[in-house]
Amino acid sequence: MASQSANLWVLLGLGLAGILLMTKKLKKNIKQDFGAFIEKLQLLPPPQPLPPKAPHPLTGLSFAVSDLFDIEGYVTGFGHPEWARTHSAASRTSTVVSTLVEGGATCIGKTVVDEFAYSINGTNKHYDTPTNPAAPSQMPGGSSSGAAVAVAADLVDFSLGIDTVGGVRVPSAFCGILGFRPSYGAVSHMGIIPISTSLDTVDYTVVCFQPVIGCFLAISWFARDPKILRHVGHVLLQLPFAAQRSPRQIIIADDCFELLKIPADRVVQVVIKSTEKLFGRQVLKHENLGEYFDSKVPSLKGFHKTNGELKNVMRLIQRYEFKNNHNEWIESVKPALDPDISAEIGEMLEISETVIENCKSIRNEMRSAISSLLKDDGILVTPTTAYPPPKLGGKEMLSEDYQNRAFSLLSIASVSGCCQVTVPLGYYDKCPTSVSFIARHGGDRFLLDTVQNMYASLQEQADIATKSKLSTNTFNQKQSAEIAKEKGNQAYKDKQWLKAISFYTEAIKLNGNNATYYSNRAAAYLESGSFLQAEADCTKAINLDKKNVKAYLRRGTAREMLGYYKEAIEGCILEFRINVLLTEFRLMALLPADFSYALVLEPTNKRASLSADRLRKPLSGGIAPQRHLTPLHVHDAVSSAPLGFFLASLPHHSSSTTPPIKYSDIVVSPQHTVILGAAVCSGGVAQWVAVEMGSYRVWVSHGEVTVKLNGVVVEGGGALWRWLLLSTGRTTGRVI
Repeated sequence: MASQSANLWVLLGLGLAGILLMTKKLKKNIKQDFGAFIEKLQLLPPPQPLPPKAPHPLTGLSFAVSDLFDIEGYVTGFGHPEWARTHSAASRTSTVVSTLVEGGATCIGKTVVDEFAYSINGTNKHYDTPTNPAAPSQMPGGSSSGAAVAVAADLVDFSLGIDTVGGVRVPSAFCGILGFRPSYGAVSHMGIIPISTSLDTVDYTVVCFQPVIGCFLAISWFARDPKILRHVGHVLLQLPFAAQRSPRQIIIADDCFELLKIPADRVVQVVIKSTEKLFGRQVLKHENLGEYFDSKVPSLKGFHKTNGELKNVMRLIQRYEFKNNHNEWIESVKPALDPDISAEIGEMLEISETVIENCKSIRNEMRSAISSLLKDDGILVTPTTAYPPPKLGGKEMLSEDYQNRAFSLLSIASVSGCCQVTVPLGYYDKCPTSVSFIARHGGDRFLLDTVQNMYASLQEQADIATKSKLSTNTFNQKQSAEIAKEKGNQAYKDKQWLKAISFYTEAIKLNGNNATYYSNRAAAYLESGSFLQAEADCTKAINLDKKNVKAYLRRGTAREMLGYYKEAIEGCILEFRINVLLTEFRLMALLPADFSYALVLEPTNKRASLSADRLRKPLSGGIAPQRHLTPLHVHDAVSSAPLGFFLASLPHHSSSTTPPIKYSDIVVSPQHTVILGAAVCSGGVAQWVAVEMGSYRVWVSHGEVTVKLNGVVVEGGGALWRWLLLSTGRTTGRVI
């Protein structure tokens, strides 16, 4: 028995040792290769030129290429062993690969792509799925999965891939590296296998591969370092020397960020803070891209077969051109296909010439719309992908929601042919996250320069966000309020006053203790003609921040429009005198200065000085303009004129129910309601004064504040004015 037990322990020990060795070996293999390469090779650059000539621009850099690029003497596999088996070795090397080698870089191998480079998932059952170095349990993204993994694992300095519907942008986002998709036609396509020639970004040699539309395919590249990304771009795009330019507008596509499955402010705030630090807040703008395209791309509405959605236009073209290019081979060889690819390309597709022409119109209108929006110095900011990298073997990436969100974002550059770059922004919930910058078609140099200039700041802000509470699943209310405020600022700049008011109101709901939000909403109220609301918001802002000069200026403007000339300039007493029986009540409002106090805070403020000087002129005559005389009897109501004060005269009156009344003056501002001897009515934030004859009561209301002057005081909200009740007879009281 003892010997049997000993043998059992020996076997268990050997088994555990074997498991440990296999695990160690597996880890070693993953660290060395990560499953990125199909085969290794070496293309060496030419010798360095002799001085004084400059060395090759890419000297010392290594790169890999996706298994879509021809290299002389090697078979291009296209992600499927049957394709490799039925095709011969390339007779010459792809133009783009030769250009990089001649530029001083060394090519060390070919990398895995999705089957026929068709999907964006990063899976390949024939060559296995490469391991995502940034998140080993997550998908690497595709179609150029191996090229992205090789860069992320630091196996090469940069790599080449093909981007049709996201083949470089998605894996760069999932692997946490930079990925650049150039403008359509900017890089030669000579010597690559086309997927969808209108969507890819490269030329090719086989005459039978003809693009229908021409905008999708793009030879693209990955890098970890923005300087390398830019150097490779300069070599491939053959860009002449030019001075770098800073962006004059960075436009955040708000509706695109609504598609994100992680908190939008985790990405948006990183971009906002980095932009403010580098270029100032004035360059930031917000746009609803869906609404913008609806107005600028009319041909999209006529695309009935796809319900007019851009992502469906892209997908239809991809399927149609892939089938046109490769269906003959598929029918002849009958290779084993991935079920999802088989289902898509197996469906009968008949596209008329009318549809093709409509696609061309959509491409041209999209390109023109983005150029009009961004001009030469604008950047459009969108998410790269909506979802974080899905888990290996998960079904999430096959869901309709995943596909719809992903292709809605990816179709913008694919259909328009504009250039786009994916920029990593650290981690969220242990998965890489990213953002995309888009520039107009032909703005490749400007986009590469912008990325290089912003990259360090973006990483700094991303690192702060990753470590801060912003990384929680709950939105940070203050950050959300800031986003709402920025949207309001953009709407205000676009002269959309009601929209701006709505956004500022949203910001106030999220953070009601920020004086700027109230002051900004007051500015929008002023533009929309809502002067009372503007005055109330300014007063709230001043209560929160006694040194808010803009709030004083805006309140002064509001009071000027309402006819409160003295209050706007120097502060004064408004007096309401009411003779009831033989007792005279005088109600006086002591109001603070606005323009004058703004000058105290900022003595050199030209706006405050000019406004005060302008308003002193009508007051020099002793009576403010725009007053109106209106006869009034007890129990009658008074409604104000559109602007300015009006003066109501109460003549002597007697009846069986009311005592005689002596002459009185009541000064009332616009939108006020004064009812004598009856109920009091007012709406919104209107101020009002009322007298009830029987018990000698006076009510005064301003905004949410109500003061009852009969010995009892009731206040709500924050009291804004001081009110005095003076009696010449029996009682003198004061309420503040």
